[in-house]
Amino acid sequence: MYIRELIKDEIQTAFELAWIVFSKFEAPDYSEDGVKEFYRSIHDHQFLNTLRVYGAFENNDIVGTIATCNNGNHIALFFVSESFQRQGIGKALFAQACQDNSSGKITVNSSPCAVPIYHQLGFTNLDGEQVVNGLRFTPMVYSLRAK
Repeated sequence: MYIRELIKDEIQTAFELAWIVFSKFEAPDYSEDGVKEFYRSIHDHQFLNTLRVYGAFENNDIVGTIATCNNGNHIALFFVSESFQRQGIGKALFAQACQDNSSGKITVNSSPCAVPIYHQLGFTNLDGEQVVNGLRFTPMVYSLRAK
C-alpha cells in the first residue's frame, strides 16, 4: 500500500469510492435531504477544485482517500473502502494530511459513525452534533503541536 496526492484524472475515482462508503455506512444515519446534499457536494466542481486529494493505493487501485481544504487545515472527505478498513490505511492517510498542514491544527465535521474513529486519532469535540442542509456532524479538532 502506498499513498500519494491524486492527479486530476484520478480524483473522480476517489469521489466514487467516497460515495460507495458513504452510502453503506453513513447514509442510513441521514435524512433524504442529507444524502442528496452529500451527493451534490461530491459533484460540485467549484468546491472540489478547492481540495487537495490523496489516495491510498493497493495494486494500483484507490482503496482510501482523504481530501483537505484551507491549506490542509480542514478534512473535507475521508473514506476507506470497506474491505480495507481496520488495516491502518486511514491512519496513514491522516498522517499524510498532517504533513501538509499549515496551522498546527486540523478540523473536521465528523459524521455520526466516524466520531469514534476521529477520537481514536486524537480529535476532540468542539461542540455537540449539528445538522446543516440535512447533514449531521460533530465539529472536531486535532492539535498537531500537542502530539
